[in-house]
Amino acid sequence: MLEDLFKIVKTRFNDGETKNDANTKVDIPDNFMFKCPRCQNVCFQEEFEKTNKVCPACGYHSRISAGERLEMTVDKGSFVEYDANMTSKNPIDFPDYDQKQKELREKTGLKDAIITGEATIRGIKCVVAVMDSRYMMASMGSVVGEKLARAFEKAADKGLPVIVFSASGGARMQEGIVSLMQMAKTSGAVARHSEKGLLYITVLTDPTTGGVTASFASLGDIIIAEPKVLIGFAGRRVIEGTIKQRLPDDFQSAEFMLKNGFVDMIVERKAMRRTLAHLLKLHGCDGGTL
Repeated sequence: MLEDLFKIVKTRFNDGETKNDANTKVDIPDNFMFKCPRCQNVCFQEEFEKTNKVCPACGYHSRISAGERLEMTVDKGSFVEYDANMTSKNPIDFPDYDQKQKELREKTGLKDAIITGEATIRGIKCVVAVMDSRYMMASMGSVVGEKLARAFEKAADKGLPVIVFSASGGARMQEGIVSLMQMAKTSGAVARHSEKGLLYITVLTDPTTGGVTASFASLGDIIIAEPKVLIGFAGRRVIEGTIKQRLPDDFQSAEFMLKNGFVDMIVERKAMRRTLAHLLKLHGCDGGTL
């Protein structure tokens, strides 16, 4: 029924307006309905948002902004952002890179593809980092790497656990070798934090790929994934072309990674906040100061 309604709305209101019997214009909101890209189920946008942007039919966990993630996860009013005004340069003079970033900053309200800071989750203090796929597919450039490294260093100094929500297409090609260097930098920062006996939880969201998977996203003491998300390094076709074999249908899914030991647990979005708080309590993470 909703599928048919979606088709009718799309046909009749594809120009954003129509006329009723009184010849008055009627505006149709762009986000009136949501169509799942996985199962093609159609539901009202309001219903979709009530489930924290999870498809009510198949459980597809839609991509969400860093702001939405923080709102769902940390205690209200507790988040204090780190390095809020840090922006990247154009280290290899990549054509139109500066203009592209300017447009994205205006469109998303972000300075780059990650937000880091201090917060509490059910009263437990921690450092939180959230990647945002709206900004160049959350690719890891100099700012992403630097903000993450600083977040781990501050957490180490204050004796706080770190929680990172990763969502990335990998290293940012527009910054060349500088972007690849962030893999080593972030991994080193994670190691120094770990040497102090502090907890690091990484949460893999859709998608987590490339150099991010090959560095800090896979170094957590506890690795969590949302259901059915894409996790991997190289693309499926590249791997099949290299090994000359067909890969399993569920290859690089969160469920495949759990089965093969690369992920510790799969947690639905509605249970994420509760699960993180429980893990923090189990590891005695109640120290530090905001």
